[in-house]
Amino acid sequence: MRGMISPSLMCADMLNLRSEIEKLDRLGVDYVHLDFMDGKFVPNITLDASLIKSVKSVLKNMKRDIHIMAYEPQNYFDRMDVGLGDIVAVHYEACEDVSKVLKEIASRGAKPFLAISPDTKADVINGYLDIISGVLVMTVYPGFAGQPIVDGSFEKIAEVRKIIDESKKDIILEVDGHVSWDLCKKMRENGADLFVAGSSSVYSKDVKLEEAVNRMMKLIN
Repeated sequence: MRGMISPSLMCADMLNLRSEIEKLDRLGVDYVHLDFMDGKFVPNITLDASLIKSVKSVLKNMKRDIHIMAYEPQNYFDRMDVGLGDIVAVHYEACEDVSKVLKEIASRGAKPFLAISPDTKADVINGYLDIISGVLVMTVYPGFAGQPIVDGSFEKIAEVRKIIDESKKDIILEVDGHVSWDLCKKMRENGADLFVAGSSSVYSKDVKLEEAVNRMMKLIN
């Protein structure tokens, strides 16, 4: 599978979101990453559900990559208009009935991803391999941009890759957290397919967006 990027809108220019999204779409980016937080599962709030819904109407070629960092994530699916083509990642740690939530995502035509935080062991995904379309490995603690990568993240990516490969299933491995120029290539070497790119790469202050996207694509392919 070729490497794909999912620029994080949390790191974009909030006063010019529409133009930022349209620019990414023109650049041939596969996904736009949309972080939703409830202020409870993580101590922060970013994009709200109505904004995430409105992004859908702007996209032409890109798809939404929705990362829900919230308890009872299914309560937000209607408000986000979750549907065909979307990636929707919910946290293993935030769901009372993980399988039920993942199946509801799939029933809407979206791709269910299981997100696992740094302290959650990789082998928890074994119970959901028949349901999921992807695994989102958090390489920082969820909730805030700009954190350093957590120790052991590369080994965890490799472990998840091994589980996926041994399952013989078509499952995407996504990584989120300090996906920098220096680290993305090593993440790729350890098995990552889809890269959430934020302030340490695509949204670096000293690089134009077009140049940053092209640079990232070259590093992971």
